Amino acid sequence: MVNLVRFCVCDRRLDSSTVRTLTAVFRIIRHYHFNRNHTPKLPDPFASVQSAGRNIVAVFWDLDNKPPRSASPFDAAIRLKKAAESFGAVRFKIAYANQHSFDYVPPEIRVHRRDRKALNQLENKGIVKPVDPYICRVCGRKFYNNEKLIIHFKQIHESEHKKRVSQIESAKGSQRVKLVGKYSMKMEKYNNAARDILTPKVGYGLGDELKRAGYWVSVVSNKPQAADVALRNHMVDMMDRRQMECLILVSDDSDFVEVLKEARLRCLKTVVVGDSNDGALKRVSDAAFSWQEIIMGKAKKEAVSVVGRWKDSDILRRLEWTYNYERERKLYGSCSEDDDQNDNLDVSNLISDEIKTDQSHAWWKLDSDSDDAASF
Repeated sequence: MVNLVRFCVCDRRLDSSTVRTLTAVFRIIRHYHFNRNHTPKLPDPFASVQSAGRNIVAVFWDLDNKPPRSASPFDAAIRLKKAAESFGAVRFKIAYANQHSFDYVPPEIRVHRRDRKALNQLENKGIVKPVDPYICRVCGRKFYNNEKLIIHFKQIHESEHKKRVSQIESAKGSQRVKLVGKYSMKMEKYNNAARDILTPKVGYGLGDELKRAGYWVSVVSNKPQAADVALRNHMVDMMDRRQMECLILVSDDSDFVEVLKEARLRCLKTVVVGDSNDGALKRVSDAAFSWQEIIMGKAKKEAVSVVGRWKDSDILRRLEWTYNYERERKLYGSCSEDDDQNDNLDVSNLISDEIKTDQSHAWWKLDSDSDDAASF
């Protein structure tokens, strides 16, 4: 290319402006030929779909209407979280209930506690002896009596835990941070052991188990529908802030129908977890599962097909053509009213001329007939 430019420069028949133009053209060609990274690329119509991240999922749990019954609270909360992760990135896990829901003890837990109490009495009398000893999960000491293990745990480990908690609460600033880091492992070990050994004073530890699973638990007043109102307001507030793209509601209460309809009008994905097969919530949601499907893991498998349908609908919605008057006006301009009137006048004149020419001969006579008559 350089030799060709030099040849053109040496040729005296070419003027200086032509040489400068050819030099600029050759430089542009050389630049885009060797620097392939700067070559323009065709726009990808699916770029926005491919670059888009996972859906932001928010889980709302109505504990008054749908408490965990078929599994322990922690196990049910973890399985619900895993099922929700199949629909996107779970950013919010919220649970609402009044104080009665946390004080309530399910019949299964009552039966288990009654059987445990009867077994302790038999062990104290020496009638029954356990095959494997009871092991303290804090210090590792072995006991062949469950009540002796409980007494040991309360007298030694529970008192030590209370001292640590009071020491942390009395400290301030950097000293408190150091104490939290120092006792974090011991306190975690104590909490795990106390969960299996000590019986909760109120209820069966529903709130603590959900918090341990990573849920934000809120206790409302014992007034009727207080939890439903608080949960509904929280859902609407998050929709107004656009903090989620997929809403998962754990409830069978038909009072949330209007909220789900509002979510669908705002183009949010909706999923309902409940045991009512023909419930009103399942009829207005995009997908619905039962607690049994959540516990067994069936919902996690079916979520793949649900998300695939959502992605297909999103792609079709992005590719759908819509007329935008302002955009078309900026791109192609708009005709004035005078031009429109002139075009209408021209069209009307053409139509009137055609009518006049058509009236020159009868409509049943052909042009060929009129030409033959004129020739004779």
